[in-house]
Amino acid sequence: MRLVSYDRFGPAAEVLAVRDAPAQRPGPGEVSVELAFSGVNPSDVKARAGARPGVTKPPFPLIVPHSDGSGVISAVGDGVDSTRVGQRVWIWNGQWQRPFGTAATHITLPSEQAVPLPDTASLETGASLGIPGLTAAHVVFGGGAVRGQTILIHGGAGTVGHLAVQLARWGGARVIATARGAGADRCREAGADVVLDYAAPDLAEQIIAVTDGRAISRIVEVEFGRNIETNAAVIAPNGTIAAYGSAAQMSPVLPFGPLLFKAVTIDIVLIYLLSPPQRQGAISALHKALTEQAISCPVQSVFSLADTALAHETVERGGRTGAILVDVTS
Repeated sequence: MRLVSYDRFGPAAEVLAVRDAPAQRPGPGEVSVELAFSGVNPSDVKARAGARPGVTKPPFPLIVPHSDGSGVISAVGDGVDSTRVGQRVWIWNGQWQRPFGTAATHITLPSEQAVPLPDTASLETGASLGIPGLTAAHVVFGGGAVRGQTILIHGGAGTVGHLAVQLARWGGARVIATARGAGADRCREAGADVVLDYAAPDLAEQIIAVTDGRAISRIVEVEFGRNIETNAAVIAPNGTIAAYGSAAQMSPVLPFGPLLFKAVTIDIVLIYLLSPPQRQGAISALHKALTEQAISCPVQSVFSLADTALAHETVERGGRTGAILVDVTS
């Protein structure tokens, strides 16, 4: 098989290399997938760059990056239904706590990590469902149904935020999103009822104004530290802040008093560590929305396997309007 790998941390163009390697046969409970697309996420880029606190060298001698991907099952191990051969699937946790991810023509992994792809979804969409899709589904629906609620989604123009806006609207919620510039239009196109400028100095007052004074029961948060004061001001008693990022302030100071006297739940989401019931709930929501054609996963750029470094650099630059994929067959 053909793959991209690295054996040390550093800039993408310096450490990512294309190699050939023998394909791994599936063991008991495993499947082998002939991949079509590999999804590149910020976590993949940070891991390759060595940007995780306290990590000084790669955890394995050789790493094939990327956790997301899509393709067709080509072989199954003992204990796996043979009818799965030929099934279109999408991958989750492809490179989580294991050396070999989806930046390759093939991957072998536990069968439950190769999820049947709904007929209405393309393989390109499948390569976006692992990290962005599951995160969006969990932060929106992790507390249960949202019909009739008002949900505040910070960063609604981002990859996860864009999906979260679509899912919340599909789930019957009124959606307030924050964004600015072209991102605001992107939020409206995704179904946001109201879009506010995330940099507005009176953002909390604007949020309360558009809800006619009613507080928000659920907040989806991409910048937990930066927005905690605003969120504490607008969240309802017993409300939840579902936070999946805080890149701007990784050591935030919390206004404990306002949070305490509203009994706020802070749900810090790391999608790799969802419990099986949580993950299945997110998968079910994603599949139902896809089957009803209620969500779309836009793609900004597709790179060849040989240009995986360029894909990493594109993610590093930020400001994306869609997924960055690697066509592992090219």
